[in-house]
Amino acid sequence: MRTRPTLHWTPPPDLPPGTSDLRPVVDALSAGRVLVLSGAGVSTESGIPAYRGEGGSLSRHTPMTYQDFTAGAQARRRYWARSHLGWRTFGRARPNAGHQAVAAFARHGLLSGVITQNVDGLHQAAGTEEVVELHGSLARVRCLACDAITSRQDLSVRLEEANAAFEPVAAGINPDGDADLSDEQVAGFRVLPCVDCGGILKPDVVFFGETVPAQRIEYCRQLVREASTLLVLGSSLTVMSGLRFVRQAAQAGKRVLIINRDPTRGDQLAHTRVSLPLGTTLRSVADALDLPLDGV
Repeated sequence: MRTRPTLHWTPPPDLPPGTSDLRPVVDALSAGRVLVLSGAGVSTESGIPAYRGEGGSLSRHTPMTYQDFTAGAQARRRYWARSHLGWRTFGRARPNAGHQAVAAFARHGLLSGVITQNVDGLHQAAGTEEVVELHGSLARVRCLACDAITSRQDLSVRLEEANAAFEPVAAGINPDGDADLSDEQVAGFRVLPCVDCGGILKPDVVFFGETVPAQRIEYCRQLVREASTLLVLGSSLTVMSGLRFVRQAAQAGKRVLIINRDPTRGDQLAHTRVSLPLGTTLRSVADALDLPLDGV
């Protein structure tokens, strides 16, 4: 069953305030078996905007839903034209101090796992080897007819050849790799089919209004069961795909720690929320643990 997408959440007035005290995070990592759940806020310092919060893309952009994408060719043309342009920016993005800190925590055996809601692949680029991509990856493309998986880079080359004159200027780039273009700018863009069967191609990501595969959810639930602490990084937890794991951890009596500048939908379940910028905060945590960050 596919559900109606949740795009916005209004914080209630009784949420506990954030703090600048990093000791709970340092202590939890020192003890080990910390499960990281990361969101778009981890990647903002790499030039990829978040959906929500100050400057979030939802203030000017409505993400493509699964229902819209599968409903008609015009919606798919609009998506692929905008995503093709946005992919150029995504392809240039590099890990920041937040990604490097998570990689350092994993490298030194402090983490039991990493779940990310992001589709940008920057945790892996920073050196974190075991990452559960909850919402998939923009680096892959899936055929809705034959289920074949192909490289996004290969499709990008094909799209470049089929749309040689396509050189619009985007008003902005969004967390899903979708560039802001007008209908006039995308008119005439040529969408390509699957090379194997001629079917409809879709990025191998979970769109708004689409459900995360049940097997992936169960694997993440197992990671929560095995962890001692759940550390949420840069997620507003507005959508249930991430919030469900916070609820699971809290119900099991596990410590939930959140680092996010703005209030989150999980604050009432958390032991603490550190209200500081992620990159500098995670660098400070790494320094406190005497862990060097590679590449930063």
